[in-house]
Amino acid sequence: MANSGGMTPDMLIGAWTLVAWYETRPDGRIDYPLGEDATGMIIYTADGHVSAQLVRRDMGRFRSEDWRQAAADESCAAWKGYFGYFGRYTLDTERSTVTHHIEGTWFPNLLGTDQVRHYQFDGTRLTLDAETAWGQVRIIWKRAPAA
Repeated sequence: MANSGGMTPDMLIGAWTLVAWYETRPDGRIDYPLGEDATGMIIYTADGHVSAQLVRRDMGRFRSEDWRQAAADESCAAWKGYFGYFGRYTLDTERSTVTHHIEGTWFPNLLGTDQVRHYQFDGTRLTLDAETAWGQVRIIWKRAPAA
């Protein structure tokens, strides 16, 4: 099955594309925060940086090409259709966790926090799990093809 404790830092390095992001609520209900067909990428660098970007696929275009000219309804829809942050990360192979130390984010409540993710590694797939106040979060990534 999945390799967790045997992960090495080199196995994590690189770009990963989103396969699925969902939450299992305490009542057992499954929720897809950005839709079942969301897209995204997470990048881990060899020197300890992480950047994660997840986006709803069906986002409409703004009327203006200048994002600063967006109407309130456009801004609200775009904000709710995106999830992203960047920072540094640390890997704990004994606990099978990767911790994202958030340095910048679209959601101010994450700024300065440490987001702990339990990982499972299985060949070209990386699964990150987190316990939250609203349920179990699971994000599945696959290794991005080389450019």
